[in-house]
Amino acid sequence: MHTSESATATHCPYCALQCGMNLRPEPGGAGVTVEERADFPVNLGALCGKGRTAPAVLSSRVRLTEPLVRTHAGRLEPATWEEALDAVAEGLARTRRSYGADAVGVFGGGGLTNEKAYALGKFARIALRTSQIDYNGRFCMSSAAAAHQRAFGLDRGLPFPLEDIPRTGCVILVGSNPADTMPPALRFFRELRENGGTLIVVDPRRTRTAEQADLHLAPRPGTDLALALGLLHLVVAGGHTDEEFISARTTGWEEARAGAMAHWPELVERITGVPVPKLREAVRLFCEPESAMVLTARGPEQQSKGTDTVGAWINLCLATGRAGRPLSGYGCLTGQGNGQGGREHGQKADQLPGYRKLTDPAARAHVAGVWGIDPDDLPGPGRSAYELLDALGSDVKALLLMGSNPVVSAPRAAHVEERIRSLDFLAVADVVLSETAALADVVLPVTQWAEETGTTTNLEGRVLLRRRALTPPPGVRSDLEVLHGLAARLGVEKGFPTAAEEVFDELRRASAGGPADYSGITYARIEAEQGVFWPCPAAPRTGEPDAREPDPSLPAPAAQAEPGAEPEPHPGTPRLFLDRFATEDGRARFVPVTHRDAAEVPDTEYPLLLTTGRVVAQYQSGAQTRRVDELNEAAPGPFVELHPRLAARIGAVDGAPLAVTSRRGRAVAPARITDTIRADTVFMPFHWPGEGRANTLTNPALDPVSRMPEFKVCAVRVEPA
Repeated sequence: MHTSESATATHCPYCALQCGMNLRPEPGGAGVTVEERADFPVNLGALCGKGRTAPAVLSSRVRLTEPLVRTHAGRLEPATWEEALDAVAEGLARTRRSYGADAVGVFGGGGLTNEKAYALGKFARIALRTSQIDYNGRFCMSSAAAAHQRAFGLDRGLPFPLEDIPRTGCVILVGSNPADTMPPALRFFRELRENGGTLIVVDPRRTRTAEQADLHLAPRPGTDLALALGLLHLVVAGGHTDEEFISARTTGWEEARAGAMAHWPELVERITGVPVPKLREAVRLFCEPESAMVLTARGPEQQSKGTDTVGAWINLCLATGRAGRPLSGYGCLTGQGNGQGGREHGQKADQLPGYRKLTDPAARAHVAGVWGIDPDDLPGPGRSAYELLDALGSDVKALLLMGSNPVVSAPRAAHVEERIRSLDFLAVADVVLSETAALADVVLPVTQWAEETGTTTNLEGRVLLRRRALTPPPGVRSDLEVLHGLAARLGVEKGFPTAAEEVFDELRRASAGGPADYSGITYARIEAEQGVFWPCPAAPRTGEPDAREPDPSLPAPAAQAEPGAEPEPHPGTPRLFLDRFATEDGRARFVPVTHRDAAEVPDTEYPLLLTTGRVVAQYQSGAQTRRVDELNEAAPGPFVELHPRLAARIGAVDGAPLAVTSRRGRAVAPARITDTIRADTVFMPFHWPGEGRANTLTNPALDPVSRMPEFKVCAVRVEPA
């Protein structure tokens, strides 16, 4: 174990930075104290309030410490682990007997470790034989992932380390507010400007991040696609394209160019509300330096055209030669703690471990070989996250849910809550009694980040190791132990080990040769190297050829060692695409796109736009952070942010309750009047349940490629409550 004077080196349980921290046991075994870990390159010891207070959720005062089973009287009552696991296994098996395997669903989470995500996907497909598995990471960066795949042939959130950001010439940050969502990352953008680079922020609100930008573009929510196309139009018109790069390293430019030229600046100004002079200034700042980057987050991605929107920003990078070169490229700022690794190893509806496609016969054969089953026994792709939730109670009768709280976090949340309540059987494994867990037939209390060992993959593609620093309470088991116990009860005695490193070693074999190849990564290497960037294939054995098909995105295989010598391990891949892209011909693909409206646009009944997001003191559905006193003091509840002109027009008073109504429902929260938001837009954070639940209002309209719901824009009306 990596310790320093009894302190355990580990990582924060929250966002995708996965900041390094040390945990020191308190005297008498009363818990742990967070200490600075200055050697980890992502945060250099800095932590936000959530990271500093993370041990508060370890307290037995706020977390689950024994299984709960719903009685005939309708109450959740304490039970033994044997009783609880028996009840879950029987509920799942009974449903399968009555309705078939696909009547059983599995819903995972982007905060699960790689080992848990891998085991959960394997459990669904082997123990349950169901195709109906997806996870809440579908709501995170699935649109960016789909656009990555279309353009580059490979999806990794950032194709370069965060340390490259301060060394580039310009960054366009689209729909991201790291000052609130990942504060330790703000230093990279601050250093960018200190080094003479420029920061452009695209956001309908003048956030704390936008306040620090050289240029702030405030488009109408849902118009980011038109904005990107307008910038590309100006790039072409101004002669800023890199024709040599386009010719040598891309395909499809003429079609993409034609699409952009149909979006002239004055049209884009009418669509987005961004003045033409600001569009021209953005192009100047982006094209003047030798290197530049575009980074997107949920703003442009959580739209019913999110994949095309990200594709338009990628086209801007490709047309200017700002991709596949040092200090340049397109990247996505992942949100959830293991949002990257969580979708690589099998809990996503259409994927197998190693980011393999479930429909690929070779991928099915490889993974089935590792699992010791016939490839024909692997189910096919299932429903995406919202479609799975929407099918609950009708096609899907029973659900096993781990590490997610869709009653608060899903779009059209009141409908999702109704579907969950209509299930024949619901089992939830979680660390706290979330709003979703409170509806379950069985609740299984599981270990937390500081009580277990496992790996995560941060937004850079850096595979990290969390080490166990505490013994969990007696009534708590790990998710791996839960899956082991359930599999045995369902007749699968082998294949679900409870030791994380044993699961990781199997994950390495299952991922070998796939796009997300972890086969050369070990726990020892992660500790020694402060994380290892995938892809990192295992070095070929001495004197033997590497039998796997080469992946064009990977560096050349390690040279064969002299007989008897140990081969050099693969170094990992901090920077992708410098020589070629991961497509068959090594060229990046321009994808022609054109602007289209959001699924809902304002009308006389719903004349305003709602957008949603986070605040610095809370995280995701708030299931954990809302149990921390310090965080609740900083952010005690929901609010509705609106412009003074709008407030005057409707008679809103700062701090007084406002009702926000969409076609899906009504939410009420105090008004927060500020001139940092557009006058046609209102903003609500999405961390709270109850009458202030923002996702009661949001639109589940899905992107046709990524199946991402349109969280970031819907039509609403607002009035004093």
